[in-house]
Amino acid sequence: MRRTEVLVVGAGPAGSTIAERLSRQGHDVVVLEEHARVGHPVQCAGLVSDRALSLAGSRAMVRTPVHGATVLSPALRAVSFKAPVPRAFVIDRAALDVHLADRAARAGATFETGVRFDGVAGRQDGLTRIAASDADGGAREYEARLVVGADGVASAVARAFRLRRPVEILPAFEAEFAESPGDPDEVEVHLGRTVSPGLFGWWIPDGAGGARIGVAVTPGATTARAYFDRLVARIEARHGRPLRSPLSLVASGIPIGTVPRLYGDGVLLVGDAAAQVKPLSGGGIFTGMRAAELAGEVAHEALVAGDASAARLARYEALWRHELGEEFQRALYLRRLFLRLSDAEFERLLEALQGSEMKASIVAFGDIDFPTHVAGQLLRQSPSLVRLFPKALGAWLGGRGPLAPDLEPGPGRQAT
Repeated sequence: MRRTEVLVVGAGPAGSTIAERLSRQGHDVVVLEEHARVGHPVQCAGLVSDRALSLAGSRAMVRTPVHGATVLSPALRAVSFKAPVPRAFVIDRAALDVHLADRAARAGATFETGVRFDGVAGRQDGLTRIAASDADGGAREYEARLVVGADGVASAVARAFRLRRPVEILPAFEAEFAESPGDPDEVEVHLGRTVSPGLFGWWIPDGAGGARIGVAVTPGATTARAYFDRLVARIEARHGRPLRSPLSLVASGIPIGTVPRLYGDGVLLVGDAAAQVKPLSGGGIFTGMRAAELAGEVAHEALVAGDASAARLARYEALWRHELGEEFQRALYLRRLFLRLSDAEFERLLEALQGSEMKASIVAFGDIDFPTHVAGQLLRQSPSLVRLFPKALGAWLGGRGPLAPDLEPGPGRQAT
């Protein structure tokens, strides 16, 4: 049996971040990664903010900066804007994962790849026994004072510790193309029920003449792959040229919602396992890494005190909610309004955004990590936007709570 202070399950950005933080503070940390290589397979479009790069401590994985975006309605009505400075960065996501894992390893963390977390074998005297298996099916056992679930949307750690799951999981499908039309200095966002119900479709330049194209959708009779095929056809029609066969395909899931509890006796959840994904964009690199930093702070104090009980670890959730909780709740509220829009209302939305003052506000206030800031500004500027949902948006802008008045559950809501 391998004994350690901390067992981190998952070597993505959140897992490697908390592993590095705790290792640097002198704790014995083991990271289990079920895949044979850190960073593979890639599960992310790879568009991040400057904040995320600052948390990573490196820009070596940046492929290209992005200065603007074009947002397209179902009928291909386009609204474009560009900022004088980069507003986001396209990265090599695998390189980010490898960099963060290397940083954690240099701090003292041990990485074991090709090892799958299978479950909790018991907990006694403040220690949790973990069952795992290697790539050949061989059984492994670990004992740890603290287990960190950083194992993604289908978190086995969350299930094993009986922590509730996100209320909604959006199927996503993405492909990378070696050659693709479009402005290499901006992204495209495709809106509409017929295009990508539940979130949006995207076109992201890769910095080398190609692009990443994908969709995330509400679960239903039509698959994410089918919506992806429709999106490719739209992009081909918009730019007047066919796309060559993709280099790679990725199917994944995006958690949207909140996990009621991110901690328990001897366990913390971070990243996608904790549904720390921005509800309006589906991005989770910055939020997951920042949450991992907060979790590391609380975990260090708990380990030093010799108390990794739920009561001691509860401060992690309080810190997370204090720093990012309001943004998440307001974004969830806006998302549920967004889900109500018909394609005709998406056309009205894009028409309202075409004015020069609205574009100037997007450039001035746009922030991919805190999108409700610009949303609030735009709603205050445009009565036509508020008229889409006058009662609900009036309450939101009036400061009567980010979730008031109550709305019916979204179409992708799952029982928990």
